[in-house]
Amino acid sequence: MRTVQSSALCCLLPASFSPALHCLVLLLLCITPRCQAVQAENVTVLEGGTAQISCRLQKYDGSIVVIQNPRRQTLFFNGTRALKDDRFQMMLFSPTMVRITLTNVSVSDEGGYFCQLYTDSTHHQVATLSVSVPPEIPTVEVKQEAVEGGEAELTCVSPRSKPAATLRWMRNGREIPGVVSQQDNGKTFSVSSTIRIPVERKDNGAALNCEALHPSLGGQNRVRRYRLDVYFAPTVRIIPPSGILREGDSLSLTCSITGNPLPRTTQWSKINDTLPERAEISGPTLQIARLSQSHNGTYLCQAQNNYGRAADYYTLLVYDNVSLTTTVPTTQLITSHPTTSVLPSSSIAPEPRDPGAVVETHSAVPYAVIGGVLALLVFTVICVLIVTIWCSVRQKGSYLTHEASGLDEHGEVQEAFLNGNDVSQGKKEYLL
Repeated sequence: MRTVQSSALCCLLPASFSPALHCLVLLLLCITPRCQAVQAENVTVLEGGTAQISCRLQKYDGSIVVIQNPRRQTLFFNGTRALKDDRFQMMLFSPTMVRITLTNVSVSDEGGYFCQLYTDSTHHQVATLSVSVPPEIPTVEVKQEAVEGGEAELTCVSPRSKPAATLRWMRNGREIPGVVSQQDNGKTFSVSSTIRIPVERKDNGAALNCEALHPSLGGQNRVRRYRLDVYFAPTVRIIPPSGILREGDSLSLTCSITGNPLPRTTQWSKINDTLPERAEISGPTLQIARLSQSHNGTYLCQAQNNYGRAADYYTLLVYDNVSLTTTVPTTQLITSHPTTSVLPSSSIAPEPRDPGAVVETHSAVPYAVIGGVLALLVFTVICVLIVTIWCSVRQKGSYLTHEASGLDEHGEVQEAFLNGNDVSQGKKEYLL
């Protein structure tokens, strides 16, 4: 940024002159070689950059030109270096322009640089040098640890800028309001912005941005990216094997653990018993080779950190090598997984079910069907026998009735013969 500042003519006139005569005298004096003028340009530069300080001369007649720093130390005398500071260089010395450069500018170089022209009267003008200090990438300070169910307190700090930087917190493209404070460090400023946000387990690893805005950056903000570190108690889940386990098989159980911080150790145990001699523990994995029914029971996996303790259990049921006639659902016979929670010291896992009872229940179904069919057959045979006997008894009764009727016929014929009647007629009548 450059601005031009004009100097006043250093020609002294008596106060008794009229205004019109005064202007005429000034014009005549200014066109004479004795009246000189100096112009200086104000400069703004970024810290660490290079500043150009220029002084314009009007109708220079070879008089002495001196350039001084804000502490009124002479830098150059008629183009000759007077101060041993290699950062200053004379770039141009002509009858119309004097220009010097200052490299690696710092805020301590700020102030007015004097361009002086010595004639009968001293003409001078001041070129003001302003230094802008852009902010560095801000830092994030954790004022309060983020624990599940609590609050996280974070502070974004920009320690040095000029003018003071503007800080803002962003999350998922949305600004989080913060409490801003500013401190004056002399020629620079330090700025901070503090936020307090509630956190849950799902917020662990969430991305937050602290942005520093400054006019010297031209819209290119300085950004500090920060990921939330939320502490929470562990969760435990045992990954069970698939299928039915029989004697001689191998068992491998893996304990899946989450938590922040992640528990460093995993504890395996057997409820109401000790781990089998064949059990081998490798990190979160428990392995048992050549299973037997003596290994049946409930196995427990536990883990803890500074924020809690959790456990999960697995119920092992080993079958002998006798093949089963029915298929039993694995999920009912192998394991049972409750919701992972903090395990009380007095908790006891449920006893496993007896597989023999399950097999007996399933095999009873076909016998019931066979029994029903046999009962139906017996009932049918009995009914047939009853009908047969009833038909036989009825037929015998009818035969005896006809035999009695025959005896009556013989009696009547005999009586007719004795009475002298025609037997054939009587018989005929009978027959009719």
